[in-house]
Amino acid sequence: MSDIVVVEHLVKRYGPRPAVRDVSFSIAQGEVVGLLGPNGSGKSTIMRMLTGYLPPSEGMIRVGDLDVHTDSLAVRQRIGYVPEDTPLYEGMRVHEFLRFMGHIRGMSGRRLATAVTAACEQLQLQRVFKMPIGKLSRGYRQRVAIAQALLDAHDILILDEPTNGLDAYQVIGIRELLRSFAGQRTVILASHILSEIEKIADRVMILANGRLLTTDARADGSAPRIRLRIVGPSDAVLADLRAVKGVAAATAEPQHGRDQPGTYFVEFVPGVRAIGELARVIVARGYPLLELMEEKPDLEQAFLNVTSRAAAA
Repeated sequence: MSDIVVVEHLVKRYGPRPAVRDVSFSIAQGEVVGLLGPNGSGKSTIMRMLTGYLPPSEGMIRVGDLDVHTDSLAVRQRIGYVPEDTPLYEGMRVHEFLRFMGHIRGMSGRRLATAVTAACEQLQLQRVFKMPIGKLSRGYRQRVAIAQALLDAHDILILDEPTNGLDAYQVIGIRELLRSFAGQRTVILASHILSEIEKIADRVMILANGRLLTTDARADGSAPRIRLRIVGPSDAVLADLRAVKGVAAATAEPQHGRDQPGTYFVEFVPGVRAIGELARVIVARGYPLLELMEEKPDLEQAFLNVTSRAAAA
């Protein structure tokens, strides 16, 4: 896939204080990418620069063939944006606000009516369709904000903390909606909640103190490990596992009895994936093998690995 968003050496300063420090990355068309970092790491600032809301102090942002600085209006026509605290017109009713936002984007007639109806169905806004926005709960207000970003067939959706204020059912619904866009629209979402980013994004970039620590946290995290359940004496099983060529480490959970299955974890040296040899050795030693599965590193562990390496450097 070709890159639809390209960012090169992006810097943003507020007076002498740098909020974003020499950030570069690219995003392919149809990718769902998460921007993860603690509060104050620069996520919202980067998103505002991507949308043309803030000018960068240095660097370049390109959306397709357009430069965000010189072709700002054309770029905005390709982007649906939901800021962290979306400004809504509280005196307007939901349907009035959505129609108003559609008119701003040049929509009218049947096209606008169809878009408003579809967005309300996707975000389950039918029951508050005629209510004033000022009377809505925070969760419904957030859904209205997301609905306005879905009105037009934008190439790119940029969402800053999109599940803020939503209950568990609403979070699941938004998660499924965003995942449904994979391959069709490019989605960039920022969050400080690891579990949400992990379940939505194809790729996760990590920010800290305005610096981009990695453009793919899972690839930069721990190597996958193998989880096994084996019946046999723990010391002997561990010795045999560690003797397999390519095994870097083997550990075991506490075992409650000699004849009870034990749980073991095996890590290979980089570039080696000798799972077949591991299984062959276990069976050849006569140990009953009850389970063998690959465990990919979770985002939490990858986040800790990346941030701890950055802190040490």
